[in-house]
Amino acid sequence: MHLTELPYRTLAIVRGSNRDAALRTVLVLAEEGITAAEVSLTTPDALWVIEQARRELGPHATLGAGTVLTGEDAARAADAGASFLVTPGFSEDLRRRTSELPWLIGALTPSEVISANENGALAVKLFPASLGGPGYLRALRDPFPGVPFIPVGGVDAALALTYLAAGAVAVGVGSPLIGDAASGGDLNALRGRAAGWRTALTEEIAA
Repeated sequence: MHLTELPYRTLAIVRGSNRDAALRTVLVLAEEGITAAEVSLTTPDALWVIEQARRELGPHATLGAGTVLTGEDAARAADAGASFLVTPGFSEDLRRRTSELPWLIGALTPSEVISANENGALAVKLFPASLGGPGYLRALRDPFPGVPFIPVGGVDAALALTYLAAGAVAVGVGSPLIGDAASGGDLNALRGRAAGWRTALTEEIAA
């Protein structure tokens, strides 16, 4: 998983209330070119969603499990076909039973960033990014210039551009992109949002 090579420097966060709708959302996003996605384990039958999406998208798809809170979560997600794991914060249980899969470890404070690095994070999920915004990311990058940060939480297209300009390697986006699609909402509306997102992020990457 090469964080700087994610299409549109975007990690889509799929969280919903319906497993079939969540699966369709992952597949539609892939059709629209947003091919890096994490399925939150708070979604009903999330492991089934990951398993089916893996079957549809193939072994090389960038498909992960989000909201991984325990070692058991990590093991089950790996068995379902996740290629990376995302946690809002690192616990002792995860530390004892870390998976061989790459981790995006959630952190907000400098101490948590250090902990995430010490525990082998592929990237630090800056969460909830909305608390400090892009200015906080800039401040963190002063003492941690080599840490790859992915802001998550309240990131819309306009903020995504600002975060990328502030040094994020990618952004994690949920409802501003997904809307209600993962709960049974309009997939055509999802396609429209995906098209708008692609346009906005392409302009930034090309700049």
